[in-house]
Amino acid sequence: MAQALSAQVSWSVQIGSDASARKTTGFKGHNSICFNNKSWLSTPLNLKAKNIQQLKYQFKVQCTSLQQAGKTKVSVTPLELENAKEPPLHLYKNKQPYTATIVKVERLVGPAAPGETCHIVIDHGGNVPYWEGQSYGIIPPGDNPKKPGTPNNVRLYSIASTRYGDSFNGKTATLCVRRAVYYDPETGKEDPSKNGICSNFLCDSKPGDKVQIAGPSGKIMLLPEDPSATHIMIATGTGVAPYRAYLRRMFMEDVPTYRFGGLAWLFLGVANSDSLLYDDEFTSYLRDYPDNFRYDTALSREHKNKSGGKMYVQDKIEEYSDEVFKLLDGGAHIYFCGLKGMMPGIQATLKRVAEERGENWDEKLSRLKKNKQWHVEVY
Repeated sequence: MAQALSAQVSWSVQIGSDASARKTTGFKGHNSICFNNKSWLSTPLNLKAKNIQQLKYQFKVQCTSLQQAGKTKVSVTPLELENAKEPPLHLYKNKQPYTATIVKVERLVGPAAPGETCHIVIDHGGNVPYWEGQSYGIIPPGDNPKKPGTPNNVRLYSIASTRYGDSFNGKTATLCVRRAVYYDPETGKEDPSKNGICSNFLCDSKPGDKVQIAGPSGKIMLLPEDPSATHIMIATGTGVAPYRAYLRRMFMEDVPTYRFGGLAWLFLGVANSDSLLYDDEFTSYLRDYPDNFRYDTALSREHKNKSGGKMYVQDKIEEYSDEVFKLLDGGAHIYFCGLKGMMPGIQATLKRVAEERGENWDEKLSRLKKNKQWHVEVY
């Protein structure tokens, strides 16, 4: 069998996520692969494999790497940003912030979304570097209304871009900000005096405006060193910010020292389809990297849970609880980011699922924390 295969090996291989789209990949010679009419160097197949199943397995591994190698990724600079052994922390203090410049402010959500969420790009000139999963402190202009004569308090925002920024040159950072608006419960009218000071400042900013930055801060949400790790990412609303950074690093950027080969699974809970954030980016990863990315949404005003009620992110997690628990048992990292009100419901669901599986959730949670698999950043 091995001798017969040494001349040419050919299988029908599924490309991407469309089961109907198939191409024929032929192996010509010992270390050259013809793939979509292009030649690729490869690790030689062991054509002396004991059986065809071993040979198919080798083929599958090589084909997966070829699919990823064939994707066009964006070059980033400066690659010296990869050299630091520890994340940058508190380069600028609250009392001595860095003055950066607003580059872009654009609405992220559709007309039917409740409220407004903005994508805000800030130029820091490369002077406030950060790692994926960290936060910036933003100090809005004006006096603190509770302490006249003193600056406003700093507000923390998770950074929604990789260390290279949306411009891929290491000089910008992106924030994902929901405008905080207060409505009087009795009159139903907006009360501007109680609106969020910082979120409204950021969402109302224009290109060229200045912004005071402190930080960066945070180590809880940093990516593990192992690029083959499994990441289960759970977000509500703007809590998706750090995950956008993770996924751009995994699937969009060409970083020679970081080649993601694991699984990233995003659960995102929002109100409706118009409220989905960065959906185009996430669906493109799902199309291009179906073996490495999963994406599930819980739209509370459109989807129903198994009981017929509103679908929240914990309900979506419960749908896949067997897989989630198996991945956690195998060493997966699980992340939670969003409003702190999300955690009680999620914790209750995980506890119930654990008990149904005959497991002690408190012991399991303690073990996850001890193994540094449990990452929570809520506000």
